[in-house]
Amino acid sequence: HYSFGRTHPQAVRERRGIMTQTQTKQYSYRVSDAEQTRELGEELARHLRAGDLIMLRGGLGAGKTTFTQGIGRGLQVRGTVASPTFIVARVHPSLVGGPDLIHADAYRICDLDDLETLDLDSTIDQAVTVVEWGEGKTEAMSDARLEIEVRRASGGEAARDGDVVDLESMDDGQRIITFTPYSHRWDGVFDDLAPQLRVSVE
Repeated sequence: HYSFGRTHPQAVRERRGIMTQTQTKQYSYRVSDAEQTRELGEELARHLRAGDLIMLRGGLGAGKTTFTQGIGRGLQVRGTVASPTFIVARVHPSLVGGPDLIHADAYRICDLDDLETLDLDSTIDQAVTVVEWGEGKTEAMSDARLEIEVRRASGGEAARDGDVVDLESMDDGQRIITFTPYSHRWDGVFDDLAPQLRVSVE
């Protein structure tokens, strides 16, 4: 059972006080289209377990939700993974007895009070949690998180017309996806993760 309410008002602040941030290496991959982006997410999902926090960042239309669709496919969860913008957080239950997927959007989160309203802290140990737009906001939830940046290989941003985002014909679909793991939780995960797509390790 998941509840996204203000049930633990001090949880995030308490965790912030005990965090230890240990960045290991960065691993970058080049994908050629949306399906390859999903496949990389699907391959990562084979290494995920309940309690993992994934923080995704990237420009509008970069492919954050597309990557999360691959994670959902790999975890074999129920429902279509779509942008959580208008509902803030969506739960996708596992169909195979594995961890559920919580897909959240922190774009409108402005401070810790807003973050506590989501109450993700109380559910993080029960599921794989993927948060878009969480940089500078959700790091305190876990000191063993995985940060992922999705960016266009050719640069650029999606065009906007008022509230409408135009993603058609804006690029060739190529993306650079960079993983930044924190803590030794992720040791060994990238040793054999899609070596044919890897472009660098730093």
